[in-house]
Parts: sequence; C-alpha cells; structure tokens
Amino acid sequence: MEVNWYIILSTGLIPNLIGFLWYGPLFGKAWMKEAGVNPDPQNVNMVKITLFTLLFGVMLAVLLTPMVIHQFSVAAALSTPEFNVEGSAVQQYFKDFMSMYGNNFRSFGHGALHGFMLGLFGFFPVIGCNAMYESKSWKYILINTGFWTVCAIIMGGIICAFA
Repeated sequence: MEVNWYIILSTGLIPNLIGFLWYGPLFGKAWMKEAGVNPDPQNVNMVKITLFTLLFGVMLAVLLTPMVIHQFSVAAALSTPEFNVEGSAVQQYFKDFMSMYGNNFRSFGHGALHGFMLGLFGFFPVIGCNAMYESKSWKYILINTGFWTVCAIIMGGIICAFA
C-alpha cells in the first residue's frame, strides 16, 4: 500500500499554522494567563519551538495515517512473508480487495471524524491529567485540548482524503 509522503510531511505544518492563530490572536492572552506564561518573548527560542512543533506535527501525521485510512488494517492483517512475493495468493487477495474497497471511507469528513475522536479520547484525557497535577484550570485544559483537536481534525481530513 502506497502513501503520499508529501501529504504526510506537509500536514506536519498544520500545528505551526494553527498554533500561530490559536496561541496568538484567538486565545493567546487567555492561554498565557492560565499557563502562567510571561508575555515577554526574550527567553523564548522561536526557531527551536517552530522546528520541534514541525517534527511533532509530522509524528502526529504518521500516527494519524493508519487511524484514518482503514485499508492499512487489512494490509497489516495480511502481512506475512508471502505478502511481498509477486503473484502470491495473499498479494492477489490484497490487490482484489483494494480494487473493490480501496477508496471506501477515504474522505475529508471521515478523516476529520477520526481526528475529533483522537482529540476527545486521546488528547483530552492526557492533557487533563497533566493539568490537574499541575493545578491548572479547566480553561487551560480546554484551550490546549482544543488546539490539538482542531489540528488532528484538519490533519486527519487531509490525510484521509489525499494521502
């Protein structure tokens, strides 16, 4: 099964793009207050933050890919030594399956739904637990969970429709 790595790598930019708006004009002041962040950018290395956000965005895109493209599950289930042998029964079965069902559930909306589910059932509990131990507010939890959920929705949609 082939993946469009240009789409995977380019969706890694989404957290940088959304973050610029989310933690800037949209929720920047509220987030700084809730997080206890000093608005003075003297101690901030934006190059380092931007590069690591890009790296983490690409990592998230790689994680989202098998979540939003269900055909990967079939390929995983058929992964045997015979799978890579040209003309084998397993390989022919997979080719037949992909010709009949290879485009099922491959839409922006379907990927966005999975991105939302990752936000609700993945990011929210993790960020929520950490924030409670750090004595952060619900506003802090919702701002940060909202950011990652919106990123996952957009990334999942793009990956599912185009990768």
